[in-house]
Amino acid sequence: RGLRPCFFGSDGDPRMIAIAMHNLQTAGVAGFVSLAKRDVAHLEPPPGYPTGLVITNPPYGERMGELATLPVLYEAFGGRLRTGFTGWHAAVLTSEPELERALGLHADKYYVLFNGALECRLALFAIRALSPEAAVGPLSPGAEMVANRIRKNLRNLRRELSRDGITCFRAYDADLPEYAAAIDVYRVCPEADFAATATAGETAMRTWLHVQEYAPPPSVDVNAAKTRWRDLLAAARVALDVPRERVVTKTRARGKGGSKYGRIAARDEFLIVEEGRLRFLVNLHDRLDTGLFLDHRLVRARVRELARDRDVLNLFAYTGAASVYAAAGGARSTTSVDLSQVYLEWASRNLALNGFSGTAHKLARADALTFLDEERARYGLIYVDPPTFSNSKRAGDFDVQRDHVALLEACARRLRDDGVVVFSNNFRRFRLDVESLSRWFAIEDVGRASVPADFARRPRIHGCWLLRKHLA
Repeated sequence: RGLRPCFFGSDGDPRMIAIAMHNLQTAGVAGFVSLAKRDVAHLEPPPGYPTGLVITNPPYGERMGELATLPVLYEAFGGRLRTGFTGWHAAVLTSEPELERALGLHADKYYVLFNGALECRLALFAIRALSPEAAVGPLSPGAEMVANRIRKNLRNLRRELSRDGITCFRAYDADLPEYAAAIDVYRVCPEADFAATATAGETAMRTWLHVQEYAPPPSVDVNAAKTRWRDLLAAARVALDVPRERVVTKTRARGKGGSKYGRIAARDEFLIVEEGRLRFLVNLHDRLDTGLFLDHRLVRARVRELARDRDVLNLFAYTGAASVYAAAGGARSTTSVDLSQVYLEWASRNLALNGFSGTAHKLARADALTFLDEERARYGLIYVDPPTFSNSKRAGDFDVQRDHVALLEACARRLRDDGVVVFSNNFRRFRLDVESLSRWFAIEDVGRASVPADFARRPRIHGCWLLRKHLA
């Protein structure tokens, strides 16, 4: 009777929580147990319990889930144990050694048990604090190949990164085709680092990795792809000396209609990074993209060069990075236009972070074409970086190949006689309609010159053109 409530349970399915609560009430022990709906990614120790035992019987492909898709679940669970449960013990029941290995933990003891007729192993673990490299363990031959390639890329980029003060960059981009992923490095401004309790041995500027897997085609064996993915992540952590908890992973699949902006989480955790001696908020978790397109670094620098004493219009403004660059370049005013209130608020924070506020820096929630049709002001510089496709509920469908002429002609009507349009997009098969646009503009293709060295493996990652209005 003196037992305090020190048993805690969780499940991602609220129906299972209800069934468990009914069972506890039936057994007369509900008062000793606290239950919560929580998935593996948000697993945390209960407050006030520095030590304890985590017990789980996760799916292992016999009834729930498919065996080929379960390693990701086990990886996530092992990651949460390592990062959140140091000093605890864990007991995991599974029938598949491969799934146990996916935990990334070394068992201290095993017991052979039977779940009905199915032979299983109960693995017992002590969760110990490990250095980033020690937590990975010896690299497989494939992982070592990837780590060596990342190190080679860093050596090749070191001079440029140091010279230009670049702290956010691409370190790897499917250099080895069978390890198909992009690894982007984000180094957080020291005084903006959320982890103020860094130990003495840690560097002041913390490094985060944003790793995007290029979804493998159906012809690739699922288990082989999962093994390569784990090898790549281990290699990245070792080569770039980053602990598991600062590695954010996503899968990039083909899609249309703004899928790159879709929300995939709701953590609302922002980091402050530097680019071009300016500061920007990035969010590595909540969307496929982070708020700062690293391949457009030189495009933004060109906007800054062209902005002095001009009124600047930024269409499809996203998080307003180009507006920040324009303001830093001496723009007389900036106007940022986007359909998303979320991104306009993000743009406002980016402007304020760099000291730009007030009536000279306007934000407008509007469809770009509608804004151009209704606007009467004229601008000296217009930056246009539209999505490949958009099917927003608040505006008509947009297709950059089909609609770019109408869009740029509308820009011409809002452009001063000495004005410039900087037009960019990421559609790999895009073809600028030079014949139609030549009636309005003198056109200069600056695409190759606008791709940074860390994106050299993808020279067509975006196109970029300067369009100068013909004088009447």
